[in-house]
Amino acid sequence: MPSKQRKIAVMGYRSVGKSSLSIQFVEGQFVDSYDPTIENTFTKSTRVNSQDYELKLVDTAGQDEYSIFPSQYSIDVHGYVLVYSITSTKSFEVIKIIYDKLLDITGKVHVPIVLVGNKTDLHMERMISAEEGRKLAEDWNATFLEASAKQNTSVSDIFHTLLMEIEKADTKTNEKSNCSIS
Repeated sequence: MPSKQRKIAVMGYRSVGKSSLSIQFVEGQFVDSYDPTIENTFTKSTRVNSQDYELKLVDTAGQDEYSIFPSQYSIDVHGYVLVYSITSTKSFEVIKIIYDKLLDITGKVHVPIVLVGNKTDLHMERMISAEEGRKLAEDWNATFLEASAKQNTSVSDIFHTLLMEIEKADTKTNEKSNCSIS
């Protein structure tokens, strides 16, 4: 079975750990990089449910509430990892704005999304409870995970879960496209 090509965009406010999560997943290492990302693309082959995937991760520049949602992040992107930091109320607010813009630009009601509360290793500085994250993900009909790029907690789960969500969405789309209207 040939591997499926999937493109995933990792989005969120500045300094929430988008690059750290991407690099941890792709290269298996934690990088404390303080250079703000312009935009990086990583590729990784991975296997989920005996299906091989060729993943393209687009690690986006940090967004804020005033960023225009870049249209290139809606073209050919199969799913989204929306990241906030559990230590930042601001990043939690911004992720809601990013989500709204995402729906606006894709014009879809449901987009495969995994909402990630990153930096669980900083639990002493936690501002956003897991409950708040879970509630938001429920409102969006998205999957919710908390992770730590530093401790490599749940990092591969994020991407594997998203691939399964993308597959589910694909299956639904294919079923719908067989409908005929007479």
